[in-house]
Amino acid sequence: MDHHIPLITTLAAAFTLALAFGTLAVRLKMPALVGYLLAGVAIGPFTPGFVADAGLATELAEIGVMLLMFGVGLHFSIDDLMAVRKIAVPGAVLQIAVATALGVALATGWGWDLAAGLIFGLSLSVASTVVLLRALEARGMLDSMNGRIAVGWLVVEDLVMVLVLVLLPAVGELMAGTGGSGGSVGTGGNAHGALLATLGSALLKVALFIGLMLAVGRKLLPRLLWLVAQTGSRELFRLCVIAAAIGIAVGAAQLFGVSFALGAFFAGMVLRESEFSQQAAEESLPLRDAFAVLFFVSVGMLFDPRVLVEQPLQVLAVVAIIMLGKSLAAALLVLAFRYPLNTSLIVSASLAQIGEFSFILAGLGVALGLMPEAGRTLVLAGAIVSIALNPLLFAAIEPLRRWMQERSPLARRLASSADALGELPMSTEEKYLSGQTVLVGWGRVGRRIAEALDTHGIPYVVVERNRELVERLRADGKAAVAGDGGDAMALIQAHIARAALLVIAVPDTVDVRAALGCAQQLNPALQVMVRLHSEDEARLLADRVNGRIFLGEAELARGMIAEVLQRYGLQDQRRSAMNT
Repeated sequence: MDHHIPLITTLAAAFTLALAFGTLAVRLKMPALVGYLLAGVAIGPFTPGFVADAGLATELAEIGVMLLMFGVGLHFSIDDLMAVRKIAVPGAVLQIAVATALGVALATGWGWDLAAGLIFGLSLSVASTVVLLRALEARGMLDSMNGRIAVGWLVVEDLVMVLVLVLLPAVGELMAGTGGSGGSVGTGGNAHGALLATLGSALLKVALFIGLMLAVGRKLLPRLLWLVAQTGSRELFRLCVIAAAIGIAVGAAQLFGVSFALGAFFAGMVLRESEFSQQAAEESLPLRDAFAVLFFVSVGMLFDPRVLVEQPLQVLAVVAIIMLGKSLAAALLVLAFRYPLNTSLIVSASLAQIGEFSFILAGLGVALGLMPEAGRTLVLAGAIVSIALNPLLFAAIEPLRRWMQERSPLARRLASSADALGELPMSTEEKYLSGQTVLVGWGRVGRRIAEALDTHGIPYVVVERNRELVERLRADGKAAVAGDGGDAMALIQAHIARAALLVIAVPDTVDVRAALGCAQQLNPALQVMVRLHSEDEARLLADRVNGRIFLGEAELARGMIAEVLQRYGLQDQRRSAMNT
């Protein structure tokens, strides 16, 4: 029997040590991903003992990135992406520019040339897909407006990095051709022309891929999923989902030069049009989780722990750019777009790490001779440290927000996001100012509640973070306020003190707690209806809610039980089921 089985041994070692170190990390009150990173260090080439195949581990990790982005696409519609474009596009581009400039300044101080500084700075500017999505999912923020802004920001970053990776070889040739004394004007002109041609080709390919997915894939893929579902075979359905995610991701990379992650994201986004999208997400979940673990293990394998001892100041400077410089730039940009303080803190924490694109870019820079090997080592060190510390930033968001608002008048003004959309117009009718319903959140649930209120002529005021949605609502003649539902000023502007009912329809439980606290201080007799997904959260809030808590799965089950009983003519039992 052939015992040269690197794939099997790599998987066995990675999963076994990830389980051991992950369990230890959780017992020490640390994120499990810290354990996964340590497992990678343990089986990497820079520590004694067994050394796994780094190439195989990296390829397996790419599968995890594909499946994870595919799952996000299944929950992220085209409308969601377009709704945050006004902040995601300029915000991501400006944040990349700021982080790159900081990286260039740091590299120049170390004596590196401009090309090395640019690649180093760009490597520090782009966040990790896996880390961001795992952080948002773990905190129930992925479907919230803050989560959509962060994901939209990430998609723009990925698009920019795709262009950078396509252009980098051409830029390297340009610098090599014009860097010496023998380079002529004509040669420089030809090189510049080649660079522009490469840029135009890359943009055209990305546009063709997106156009093809929206025009053809949006119709073809849901139809394919429906046809497979009609076979009744769960095995074939799962196979179809995985084949669509990985096949489209690889095809996008090979044919259009788009990253695996971006290709898989658009595959999931077009499959969201299918009625089986929820089942598709559930079927791919186990594989997504397993291969996401391999991503963190593969990152740990690339890390040489000696750099922490030999170059501590350089590592500290890199981590400062990633977790302070880049995050501060992102937070200020979000505030500049008139979003509330809580949104700026969540987006900045989401981006305070680097990952897969950083490794690819740094590796390409070294291969092209544009950046020294020390640059890649520092990028890896910055990634390890920032990924390990990122959960701590998320945990600090709410205490930091409260501390800032309690002590700083400026923070209170920023939290209220005071502007034309932050308060109701003077021409607002009286029916929206007294005895109205205050509806927090204009997501899928909030829109349905609003439709019912409109049908029965019940006035309501919407409180929504997304400024573009607020502008659209006002254009449709609805009363709406831009702000965070957990912020007292936003609720005051919605006239919560004279409202009859508060309906909280956002999935973010942190916002629910904050909104309840503010509303009850302003209107102690206020009736409240709250949407939650966690039974633990419901128990914690049960004594604070003067009204009713709706648990997503429990409410669905209650409604289905009532309908079943009605079909059997059990009317009394139906009413009892609806009231339990």
